[in-house]
Amino acid sequence: MVSHPDRPDAHATGARRVVAVFDFDKTISTRDNVLPFLVAAAGRVAVLGALLRSAPDLARGRRDAVKARLVRLLAGREEHEVRAVAASIATDIIDHHLRPDVVARVRWHQGQGHEIVIVSASFAWYLEAVARHLAVDAVLATGLEVVEGRLTGRLAGPNVRRAEKVRRLEVWLGGTPARIWAYGDSAGDRELLARADVAMRVGRAPLSAAPLDVDPDDIAADRPGPDSASGTGRVAP
Repeated sequence: MVSHPDRPDAHATGARRVVAVFDFDKTISTRDNVLPFLVAAAGRVAVLGALLRSAPDLARGRRDAVKARLVRLLAGREEHEVRAVAASIATDIIDHHLRPDVVARVRWHQGQGHEIVIVSASFAWYLEAVARHLAVDAVLATGLEVVEGRLTGRLAGPNVRRAEKVRRLEVWLGGTPARIWAYGDSAGDRELLARADVAMRVGRAPLSAAPLDVDPDDIAADRPGPDSASGTGRVAP
């Protein structure tokens, strides 16, 4: 987690806690990042072969099974080598694959003193570096299991999609009441969006830098809100 002492502190001021939760791939990022990472780490031929063998699971929408087969390609690799690949992928994402409109929305939330969390099925090893770049408070993402400095070819815990996103978020919240904004683009975000007080589905159309309809309590007292700020609940971008 990253500390941001310059932000308003909801706990210290007595204000209610507001958390903005963002999916990453095709929400903050313009692309899916799992395959580019695996290709860089395991090789294009190996990844294509694993995808061909996964065709029945792909046809049935068994995404967890497909990811498990792909991650097995990393078995036996040294942790430091794969982390170096992850660092390179993170740099590429930061330089070329961030959505400016969604980053602007992240900045709006930060300007209101909201906590920012990335919850993603993508891999934590590269998302953590992107999160530092964006000054995000926490990353709740899929991990890679390491034993004695080498990858086992298994995930470290469940794939962070669908209901697992909500479970990980609730653990991170620690039972503290919070108003939740959530941003996502796919069926993998369905439960997260359903959990949110304000659910924002991200599509191809750009988001406005600030939302068009905002609960007044979500606006920092010393900052102007949008002219149309009114009402509560789910809003459109």
